[in-house]
Amino acid sequence: MDYIEVRLSIKPFSEENAEIVMAQIEELGFESFSVEEPLLKAYIRREQFSAPNLKTMLSVFSSISSILHVTFTTELIREQNWNALWESDFQPVVIAGKCTIKAPYHKDLPKTRYQIVIDPKMAFGTGHHQTTYLMMEALLEEGAHLKGLQVMDMGCGTGVLAILAAKMGALSPVHSIDIDHTAVTSAQKNARRNRVSSKVITLCGDASLLQAGKYDLILANINRNILLEDMSTYSRSLKMGGMLFISGFYTQDIPMLVKEAGLNGLSYLSQMEKENWAVVKFVKK
Repeated sequence: MDYIEVRLSIKPFSEENAEIVMAQIEELGFESFSVEEPLLKAYIRREQFSAPNLKTMLSVFSSISSILHVTFTTELIREQNWNALWESDFQPVVIAGKCTIKAPYHKDLPKTRYQIVIDPKMAFGTGHHQTTYLMMEALLEEGAHLKGLQVMDMGCGTGVLAILAAKMGALSPVHSIDIDHTAVTSAQKNARRNRVSSKVITLCGDASLLQAGKYDLILANINRNILLEDMSTYSRSLKMGGMLFISGFYTQDIPMLVKEAGLNGLSYLSQMEKENWAVVKFVKK
């Protein structure tokens, strides 16, 4: 799968201004962002990218009253080039001192309780992004409480969350779903690489594949709009007393997500934040 890298030049540049631009364009389908002064880099699947739509969203910064000036250029990144770039840049990630995420070629690393080997192949989820880190931290917080729970990983990407849940003793098999075929293949291969292929089942599809009242825990690291749209489905798919962990949004989005969750019988439990990204836990009562 090919991606478009959009390089946004922001003047004056600051991380705060980059976040303002991110918030303005995130609804266009961008899957990840990278702040590299003086640029904000945004990545989107080739077939989803629309330069006219991006120009329209950025037009707010072209008004006389705007304090920001934003321009952009694009570059096509083919799948093999993306993978080579990832392999050259990827460094091991340690989550809460308990879980190490590494590439197949990383050797002689300090031991943690859980070791996960990931080769993303264009799928989201290496632990580097704040939301993946937060979701894994939220899982690790559950500790022994996770044992025996039926878990669903929505929008599984590389499968890293499902793999961790399986390693932590969740009821076998852990279920995972992604709408992207490349992600599904990546998750399946990563499960085999981590010797949990018999403990993780990955399907291609969306929230319509969820089964009512089946899960003790649903993990959904997607984006704000999909979370809002599918909140009722998540609620119906949880057992009474079941939990929902969501991420993929900014801290300022929390109130609307909490409100929507409440309308669907989900009560707020707690939240964690990392660099303006958040994970929020809910329980079905």
